[in-house]
Amino acid sequence: MAAATTLAALLPAQASDFSEPWKKPNRALVIDAYEYNSIDWNALASDKRIVGFINKASDGLPPPYACSGDEEAIKLCKALWKRHAVARELFHTRRTVAKALGLEWGAYHLARPGNPVDQANNFIDFAEPAPEDLLALDIEDNDPGQWMSLDDAEEFVRQVHRRIGRFPILYTNGSTAKHIADNRFRYRLLSRLPLWYARYKPDIDMHFPKGNWDGYALWQFSAQANCNSRRCPYRPPGTPLDIDVNVAPMAADELRAQWPFGHLIDVPTDYLASVPVPIARSEGLKGKVEITYAAVATPPTVGELVAAVSSGWAKFRAAWTLPPVAAKLAGDDPYRYGMVEYAFVRLEGRAALVAKADPGIDPIATGSIKKDARPYWP
Repeated sequence: MAAATTLAALLPAQASDFSEPWKKPNRALVIDAYEYNSIDWNALASDKRIVGFINKASDGLPPPYACSGDEEAIKLCKALWKRHAVARELFHTRRTVAKALGLEWGAYHLARPGNPVDQANNFIDFAEPAPEDLLALDIEDNDPGQWMSLDDAEEFVRQVHRRIGRFPILYTNGSTAKHIADNRFRYRLLSRLPLWYARYKPDIDMHFPKGNWDGYALWQFSAQANCNSRRCPYRPPGTPLDIDVNVAPMAADELRAQWPFGHLIDVPTDYLASVPVPIARSEGLKGKVEITYAAVATPPTVGELVAAVSSGWAKFRAAWTLPPVAAKLAGDDPYRYGMVEYAFVRLEGRAALVAKADPGIDPIATGSIKKDARPYWP
């Protein structure tokens, strides 16, 4: 029933929901913020159209468990830990206040390059989500050099589901959403997450990636990019000019019923034909059997097959390719080159520790070496 309810909210949106829907007084609004946005909660709660508040939770990988290195490295490490602790304290304080004011609560993870499983664990441990809390994966752009790659994002989503039994929604911009929609055979999870769409235009009807998503769960229509002291699509009370504002294609009560989403949506299939569904011979002999038909999906194109095979081969080869020694010395991500490289670096690191250890340390008993001292360990 929950999956059916989620799907109902994502049915094709009316044309007006793609053109300045925030001007409709019955459309629900959601605020999203990060730690440096100031919030006047009493003023914010006076706007009855605002149904939810989504706050930034974790950012990439967690800080290292122990600080080491030269004085500058230790100073930076401690600063990261302080920022992490302050952000987490603010996050949970805001959650308490928002829920006390009757707002739905959500958390998003800012996805960075790095191990996606560790990032998913960092997100869950940071946010400590309740069953009614919305979760979101924030992919700012399709640029693996600056943000989490889409392949890693698939692993992130899987790990979140393993941990809590439900899925996050996907926050991303128009070009990345279109890329995922065009390559949904490759991104089978990302393409089926409810979409939190970021585009700061008054009309998105011609740009929205229909055919995969027929509607959005949320549309981030106002941000620092298009809001200033003179003009702004919408000004929520009690918030700064750079606050992000989102609209839902539904009224407040409907959005509360859908929150926190958490289920995959059905992706429309391009149908080639319909075929009758087989029936048991015993049923057929009875007569008056109603024949039902099942849709047959269009087979993949040559281009889609080539892309899928190329992607699979690249992953297979990367898993058995050792990178240059310089990459290891530079402290490169051991996961990037597959499990062979990870195992190789792990053994190298342990051998180095044993070689430097006191004679009293047993080189066979792995428990003799403290985990904090092992390089490259997750």
